[in-house]
Amino acid sequence: MTGIRIRPLTPDLWPALEDLFGPNGACGGCWCMFWRIGSAYRMQGSAKNKRDFRRIVKRGPPPGLLAFDGELAVGWCHLTPREGLHRLDRSKALVRIDDVPVWSLSCFYIRRGHRRKGVMSALIAGAIKFAKRAKAPALEAYPVDTAVAKKGQAGLYTGIASTFKRHGFKTVALRQPYRPVMRHNLKDVR
Repeated sequence: MTGIRIRPLTPDLWPALEDLFGPNGACGGCWCMFWRIGSAYRMQGSAKNKRDFRRIVKRGPPPGLLAFDGELAVGWCHLTPREGLHRLDRSKALVRIDDVPVWSLSCFYIRRGHRRKGVMSALIAGAIKFAKRAKAPALEAYPVDTAVAKKGQAGLYTGIASTFKRHGFKTVALRQPYRPVMRHNLKDVR
């Protein structure tokens, strides 16, 4: 897709995120709270997740990026310092590998009809630029390696490993064959 614009999610763009996620909050009412609070997001329900995430957006800094095709939000990625995503360290496959204060590109949501058209790739490129401007030393991701994963083994909401590789991410840990921890050293980005 050409003409995709990437913008940080600020309070004024909340209506665009709401429209993108729809009444169910993207993936089962998560509203991007899973990596922050773990499975508790299911117990507290979609409405509370939405309220909690909206507070995060209002408080700032932006917790992610929106992709726009014209005025329509067509994609989202959760992008924030890893320290705020406590659920990552509770996963044996994704536990921290060192003490580098990385930022995490932890999940994506792409609007139906816009999938498989380069939106995820545009969001990854935007995330690299955004994290670099924020002086993050590295950007980490936890995608699925679709060449290894069995069909249906893992959801693709964390991204696809081959797309990250095309953007210069390298595998830094592999605790599950289909779920690499990938990192982009932002000191190398100009």
